[in-house]
Amino acid sequence: MEASVTSSIVDSLTRAIVEHRLLPGTRLAEQKLADQFGVSRTLVRQALFQASRNRLITLEPTRGAHVATPSVDEARQVFAVRRMLEAEMVRSFAARHTSSQLDMLKAHVAAGRKAEPLGGFHACMAELTGNEVLAQLLGELISRCALIMLMYQSASAAEHSHEEHSEIVAALASGDTEQAVQLMQQHLDHVEAGLTFDRDLPTNDLSMALSSISA
Repeated sequence: MEASVTSSIVDSLTRAIVEHRLLPGTRLAEQKLADQFGVSRTLVRQALFQASRNRLITLEPTRGAHVATPSVDEARQVFAVRRMLEAEMVRSFAARHTSSQLDMLKAHVAAGRKAEPLGGFHACMAELTGNEVLAQLLGELISRCALIMLMYQSASAAEHSHEEHSEIVAALASGDTEQAVQLMQQHLDHVEAGLTFDRDLPTNDLSMALSSISA
C-alpha cells in the first residue's frame, strides 16, 4: 500500500514537471506536499528520494528538496544519449511494426501539436516497439528533457517538432528506415539547437503546480 502511494506521488510530480506546471528550482517542502496529497511526511520523503534517483529532484542536507535545474553540460549529454537510443528505436520499430501499429503512430501525430504532451510522439513509438526497458529509459530521459526544455527552449523552436514528427512517420510508412533514422537524429539536433542557454530561470508556486492532481 505504501509503495503504491509513494509511486503515485512520484507520478504526480513527474507529470507536473513534464507538463511544465512544476518549474526548475521550485522548493518541494515536505509538509506542504504531505498536506497536498493527504499523506505522512515519511511517504513524501520516500517519494522525493525516488524522484531524485531519476534526476528530476535534487536533495541537499541543508536546503531540502528542489526541482532539478539541469546544467548546460547535462542538457547536452541527455540529448547525446537520446540520439543514440532513438536511432536504434526507429530501426527496431521499422523492422517489427505491424500496419495497425503504424496507424497508431500516424493517429498520434494527426491528433495535432496541441493534443500532444511533451515527448509524447517519442514515448508512443517506444511503447509500440514492445520493449518495456526502452520505454522506461526513454520515459526517464523525456522527463529530464522537460526540465531542460523549460529552462532553455524558445517558443519558436518548439513549433517545428510536430512537422518533423510527421516527416519521420512518412519515411516509416514508405519503408525508408535509414531516412527515418536520419530524420529522427536531425529532429533531436534541431531541438537541441533551439536551446538558449542564457535564459533566466523560471519560478513557480508548488501549490499551483499540483492543484489539479492528487495522489
